[in-house]
Amino acid sequence: MNTPPPPPASHRSARMAALAAAVCLFAAGCSAAGATSDSKDGAGGAGTARLKVAMVTHASPGDTFWDLVKKGAEDAAAKDDVDLTYANDSDAAGQAELVRDAIRQKVDGIAVTLAKPQAMKGPIAAARAADTPVVGLNSGIDSWQSEGVLEFFGQDESLAGRAVGDKLDALGAKHALCVIHERGNVAMEARCAGVKKTFDGRTEMLYVEGADANATAAAITTKLRQDPTIDEVVTLGAQFALTAVKSVQQSGSRAHVATFDLNQDLVKAVESGDVQFAVDQQPYLQGYLAVDALWLYKTNGNISGGGVSPVLTGPAFVTKANVASVARYAARGTR
Repeated sequence: MNTPPPPPASHRSARMAALAAAVCLFAAGCSAAGATSDSKDGAGGAGTARLKVAMVTHASPGDTFWDLVKKGAEDAAAKDDVDLTYANDSDAAGQAELVRDAIRQKVDGIAVTLAKPQAMKGPIAAARAADTPVVGLNSGIDSWQSEGVLEFFGQDESLAGRAVGDKLDALGAKHALCVIHERGNVAMEARCAGVKKTFDGRTEMLYVEGADANATAAAITTKLRQDPTIDEVVTLGAQFALTAVKSVQQSGSRAHVATFDLNQDLVKAVESGDVQFAVDQQPYLQGYLAVDALWLYKTNGNISGGGVSPVLTGPAFVTKANVASVARYAARGTR
């Protein structure tokens, strides 16, 4: 397909000024500041028009997991010469409105998480009506196709949970406490359900208020004091694993800690033995692939997985035996 050459520098400056204003409007009401890529014109493929892409996630404030997703998205945007806007809201209604904002801004593509798929049905349908392609990432592997999303990049959470259950059996655990830090999040529910399905011991769920670190710590500590038979605490995020380590110490429990997800601090905890293992779903890769996929679709009509199969980024176990192989990447903020 032939595309027009880039506009003169003066026109580009005017366009970028207008885009900056639009981004400010789009980012208003987000629970975290938006970010735009600062790549130079022409960094993408020769002869392709510069695209505008919005990534909208359900990230909660302070959850460092999403820094990795965002970093991957920004790196892909820089490579492809994409104007990227990132916005997030942990409230499903707020996230849905951010997607509608992106449609109103006439972006060329949207990458969205589907932690609460029902809330996203309307916005995704609106995007399709506006001929705006949407790809999914991280959450919603069981619903992306029915929602009308082109592609999905993430981990099969049920499969990952079942793998953790098998791992706990191999470690000789008997009573696991699976800590869910966001009620109603389909990915988290699937993880704990998967653990319960394959773990031969007892699996118990504990719902905590993940946005309140002190309340989370208190809930885990109290539960461990109440039930000394708990010998494994499974958390669903790296920062919650570190909280669980402190709760184990404060409660006097002999429980071990294992977790889903990884970050630089968690790598150190695995190295020291404070955390037995982590399940890495590679969030950097999820963010990178989602943005790159939209660029490929808009410029070459590519659809990863053919629109039929998701692109899996996990699970991969990180233990004390192999943690050194990922530590250097974690140190630079990409694992």
